[in-house]
Amino acid sequence: MTPSRMDWNSALTQSSDEEDGPLADEPLSTVPSSPSGMGMERSGRQSKPTFAVVIPALNEEAAIGDLVAEVLAASRQPDLGATPAGVFVVDNGSTDATAARAAEAGATVVAEPRRGYGRACLSGVLAAGDVDVIVLMDGDQSDRPDELPLLLGPLLAGEADLVIGSRTLGSYEPGSLLPQQIAGNWVAAKLLRLLYGVRVTDIGPFRVIRRHDLLGLGMREMTYGWSVEMIARAARQRLRVREVPVTYRKRAGGESKVSGNLRASVRAGARITATILRCRRDHALNTGG
Repeated sequence: MTPSRMDWNSALTQSSDEEDGPLADEPLSTVPSSPSGMGMERSGRQSKPTFAVVIPALNEEAAIGDLVAEVLAASRQPDLGATPAGVFVVDNGSTDATAARAAEAGATVVAEPRRGYGRACLSGVLAAGDVDVIVLMDGDQSDRPDELPLLLGPLLAGEADLVIGSRTLGSYEPGSLLPQQIAGNWVAAKLLRLLYGVRVTDIGPFRVIRRHDLLGLGMREMTYGWSVEMIARAARQRLRVREVPVTYRKRAGGESKVSGNLRASVRAGARITATILRCRRDHALNTGG
């Protein structure tokens, strides 16, 4: 099923369909209520916080249906500590049956034809509405939805504000991470530690964050650098960033948009590095130092 069109596009950059297009015109500002009310019903009783799973997808028809089914099954775990509010698959201009397969599996499909990984993620976050927590994962079935409790646990316990699944601390199938991905993650992690003082081992796509916190980060990067910008800006705002070990599988089908070929890998690496440096520059300009 496809939801009615909502006016969330005003928060997105008005750019072309190019994957490495310009940044958002203005940083995204905080719009929901304070997170201090997370999990509180109107009557004042404590209730489970709500979470939505956002999955950006571009030509993932081979994987998306089974992935959605896995997410729905994982979301029904009785000891999860949070209440599922939906699975939002953001069709980022697919030319295959990604949207149809996702809808058939039970996801809400959000159309975002303007290409860009970050742009697709943001569209899903806004479409999810006023939930407490956002779960992000890729649409190629590499992430393991049954490991969702590992990521939700530290956040729901008040021990972390941004929890990232680390494939480096965990494990990954042979061939699931190519050499250029491993090298790129290493460089990005070193830069984040050097420039922002945050210690991470991986820039993994599987992560959880309070929606209020995410919308308050001032995210501008709408393409490949979305994931690393989130870490950098979270560190600047002194949010607690924590990693947990996760298991990573080979993609179920199709081709990676980042590591599928040398040109894509080089472009993504350059964008990610530029994003890390730009966030540092923006902070210096805003603080005068």
